[in-house]
Amino acid sequence: MSSENYYDVTEWDVGNPYSDIGEVINSIIADIKTRQTAVDVDENGKPGALIYIPPGDYHLKTQVLIDISFLKIMGSGHGFTSSSIRFNTQDTSNWHEVWPGGSRVMVDLSPQADDEEYQGAAFYVKRDGDPRISSVEFTNFCIDGLHFVDDGSGNDDPENTYVNGKTGIYIASAQDSFRINGMGFVYLEHGFTSYDADALSVHDNFIAECGNCIELRGSGQASKITDNLIGAGYNGYSIYAENFAGLLVTANNVFPRGSSSVHLSNVVRSTISSNRLHSFYPGMLVLDNQCAEVLVSSNHFFREHEPWEPMQAYDNGLDDLYGLLYINGSNNSLIANHISESIDTQYIKPLGAKPVIIRVISGSGNYISDNRIVATTTVAGNQTAKTDSCFEAQVSSMLSVRDLTQLEVTMVQVETESEQNTVLDSGSDAQVVLDKTVNAFRPTPVPGGV
Repeated sequence: MSSENYYDVTEWDVGNPYSDIGEVINSIIADIKTRQTAVDVDENGKPGALIYIPPGDYHLKTQVLIDISFLKIMGSGHGFTSSSIRFNTQDTSNWHEVWPGGSRVMVDLSPQADDEEYQGAAFYVKRDGDPRISSVEFTNFCIDGLHFVDDGSGNDDPENTYVNGKTGIYIASAQDSFRINGMGFVYLEHGFTSYDADALSVHDNFIAECGNCIELRGSGQASKITDNLIGAGYNGYSIYAENFAGLLVTANNVFPRGSSSVHLSNVVRSTISSNRLHSFYPGMLVLDNQCAEVLVSSNHFFREHEPWEPMQAYDNGLDDLYGLLYINGSNNSLIANHISESIDTQYIKPLGAKPVIIRVISGSGNYISDNRIVATTTVAGNQTAKTDSCFEAQVSSMLSVRDLTQLEVTMVQVETESEQNTVLDSGSDAQVVLDKTVNAFRPTPVPGGV
């Protein structure tokens, strides 16, 4: 039985979804608001609606404004495929497909440098008043920013700047119980940005080749980022959160090139667990601005040098003394993580430096225990062979575990501004730098040692 609250964008009688799906969805939302006016009649009210986007390519020239609760926008395929590989490949004439597919929304907005950040968003969510806007869902379609642009930096290829002023979904209002599930985001400067989130679920999405992937801004609580495939650009965040409590970041597979894999600012009583995190730069995990009581446990961190030649000219600007894991805060726990760093000495910055793996720069009461740190470098003459394939270059590099030799690193460094920390079994006496008079330390036993 059909429902008056089910809409197919290809069957709506206002606008053309293929030339401007934004106009069509705005018209549908206006119809919902016209029909659903009763707030409380016999405990019935405004049920919202479902807007369906069938598989196909849909240009978006008009920003979608969402100001109603209980709305679900749903497609039939997240449609992600790598745009970075396409733009860095000389000849695609024999490819099976070239562009992203599925239910694909193509963002044709043209934001200007002086625009407010929300103006480049394909989907803009904002409603004032009480109660907070609630239960809006985006699921199973692709938002494609199409192209990056010249950022004035002298970059030889604008398609590698990760800059275009476009955002996939921008939530400006305090909100409750939103869901971003099964989506694809590609070639957007900001994939998903949310302010003042409560009980937000960002789950099972493919968010990659965006300048920034997931940004939780303002403040928030009791939300989760789980089971996503994520990878930002070298000048942006893969996962970012600020002023948050009760955030769960679990079971994500974070690809390299993000300036940081996870960056938390003034986040408290939150959990980062069971993630696989891969990076080409220091600063993979940053706990900044006095993060407190954050549990970081059972993650696998892997840092290497960028193996794909077209992207080797770019990095996040940090050197290897910054720390692979950077902690500014108190009473945080780093327990039972496996941390791998495998990099040729010629790529260490500054040249000849001893890379720092875990660095505590301020705060107190941090507990660092039972972390396994494996630091290796390639034997001269056994570097991975060059290839034009991004996939082959990265897989070959990650699988290169033979013919490696130990790389000398500082496993834990606690700066003098930080005291009353505990470091247990996370490096030998020679591999840990801290003041033992104001911090507790138990070294990892050295095989063959007394």
